[in-house]
Amino acid sequence: MSELFNLVVDLDRHFPTDSLPGIEIAGPAKPDERTLAWIDATFGGFWSSETAAGVALVARRGEEPVGFATIDPKGLRFAWLDGSSREPGTGIFGPFGVAPAERGRGLGTRLLRAALNALRGRGFARALIPAVTGEALIRYYADTAGARIADRFERPTLYRRRRRVSIMASGNGSNFQAVLDSVRAAELPVEVVALVSNSARAFAVERARDAGIPAHVVPWNRAVEPRNEYDARLLDSARADRPDLVLMLGWMHLLDAAFVRAFPEMLNLHPAFLPLDPQRDSVVMPDGCRMPAFRGPHAVRDALAASSSWVGATLHRVTAETDRGPVMTRAPLRVEPGEEEDSLMERVHELERGVVRAGLMRWLYER
Repeated sequence: MSELFNLVVDLDRHFPTDSLPGIEIAGPAKPDERTLAWIDATFGGFWSSETAAGVALVARRGEEPVGFATIDPKGLRFAWLDGSSREPGTGIFGPFGVAPAERGRGLGTRLLRAALNALRGRGFARALIPAVTGEALIRYYADTAGARIADRFERPTLYRRRRRVSIMASGNGSNFQAVLDSVRAAELPVEVVALVSNSARAFAVERARDAGIPAHVVPWNRAVEPRNEYDARLLDSARADRPDLVLMLGWMHLLDAAFVRAFPEMLNLHPAFLPLDPQRDSVVMPDGCRMPAFRGPHAVRDALAASSSWVGATLHRVTAETDRGPVMTRAPLRVEPGEEEDSLMERVHELERGVVRAGLMRWLYER
């Protein structure tokens, strides 16, 4: 469905809520790290960072999260929030989700109504339910809470124009290929304008040439060329195609500060589940365990060496601090007992493709 709808609910009444056997609902409060990791594991996409920007009601069966509803997130920049959300007295509802095993038992309705009551308790006159797709979901919100359509958006108007993306890769380029395939399948409304690689032997270069994408190979002979001269050449090459976004997919050369300043819109794919707080050096996983935030060039190898039971993938904004930019999308992946690095890397690469697609869509929607 090409249309998105913003729905509005008037908060001029208290919504009835029923208790559910075995379910406890807490909040609204700032969500804990385990709940945020569970959201990523269960629903994918970029909901955890949206939820972290607000407060949440969290449903648990015993110690396990089984549902959540976010209210009043701050600082979101999605294009669909340029409509009714700007009206005084409007509070935002969502993201919102229920674990697959708990669906059809009334938990979603219980969470929705409790969240609307919480918005009312915070003094809001109406709730905005943004970016709803599909007639069935619109009917659900109408029947459950009296929601009505306030704004209607065609997806292409939210992108405004096709953005020019330059990709940097140092190796095989499987994620580069996945982006090209998604563009061809009309799943990503971007234009890949160039590949930049620091290795002539990188298979990503061959993939680019097969696809008719300009490939700029910028190798560095450390024995004869000073680092600052190489960095200047690399920057000139990246600037040549005037990208709106620089996307690093398996790029294995540390960029200098001048490069980072030159491209404020730059994203990096990292093969680890990074914390939403970029200053933290550890991260809580969906099962509640805490493990190191494996930053650096050998994240999967380091995780295996530490006997970690989890790895993951994260697409994040690039800053001057390595692997510490704000998270766009992330996903955890459990390590199988006795799993070797090669087989684990194959599964990580599979996970990365979805993380990159979702992160690019988020970047487009935030333009």
